Amino acid sequence: MTADSRSDPAGTLFSPDVKLRHTVRRENGERTLVRVGDAVFGGDRPVVAAGPCSVEEGGSLLRTARAVAASGADLLRGGAFKPRTSPYDFQGLGESGLELLAEARAETGLPVVTEVLDPRDIDQVAAVADMLQIGSRSVQNFPLLREAGAVGKPVLLKRGMMTTVGEWLSAAEYVMESGCRDVVLCERGIRTFESLTRNTLDLGSVVVLRRLTHLPVIVDPSHAAGDAALVPDLACAAIAAGAAGLLVEVHENPAAALSDGRQSLTPDAFAEMLDRCRAVASALSGRPVPGA
Repeated sequence: MTADSRSDPAGTLFSPDVKLRHTVRRENGERTLVRVGDAVFGGDRPVVAAGPCSVEEGGSLLRTARAVAASGADLLRGGAFKPRTSPYDFQGLGESGLELLAEARAETGLPVVTEVLDPRDIDQVAAVADMLQIGSRSVQNFPLLREAGAVGKPVLLKRGMMTTVGEWLSAAEYVMESGCRDVVLCERGIRTFESLTRNTLDLGSVVVLRRLTHLPVIVDPSHAAGDAALVPDLACAAIAAGAAGLLVEVHENPAAALSDGRQSLTPDAFAEMLDRCRAVASALSGRPVPGA
């Protein structure tokens, strides 16, 4: 890490080739607050974005959006463009999926966060999204990072499944170097030798990043778990570790979901999880945390 980065409190966490200028914690300790609609990442309560992995037709998105809004979610998440490991799996609805997200926002009032995969789609996605998501597979797509940073929307930057914290922060530097100051980091688990969970949730990164950066850090327990039964406990653990929020997959009928149904909560399970997370946040802060 170079001298102009001012950063690493421990002085030894990163190798010399990691050069950070925009992401490092400020000398005065001030933290960035990222506003998306009425939600404030890094504010006095955790922010929760919830919705299906993929936007689907037939009214499913709207019904799920109504349900998560009623439970107290702050943002609606849903993928119109989906990166899938297999080229034969459902890849998202594309433009029509964006239209469905816009309709759900108009009815529920929830701001929309959705993923962009291709720099050529930035303007189209940004016309609908209140927040652009850069997924784990795109965290080192540097042309995409630059374009996302220049479009004028807040950016949710997920950690790559095999990305170190230093590489993750360097990806955020690409976004911020293009002019974006509203960046939220999202830990979603990393690939390890363990096979009982889809990924290994690295809550240590949340703690470390609270020391190293002024940016808000949230957690996606759904992709870390790969199993809906594990999501509530991981979500509570994330809040206890100091996460500024959660990104959770919710589907009205997980068994029928076109992608990631196994890790998606039902609306009722989501509501129960939120109650537990609020209790954890209240215990940590010593005061009631606003809910629905």
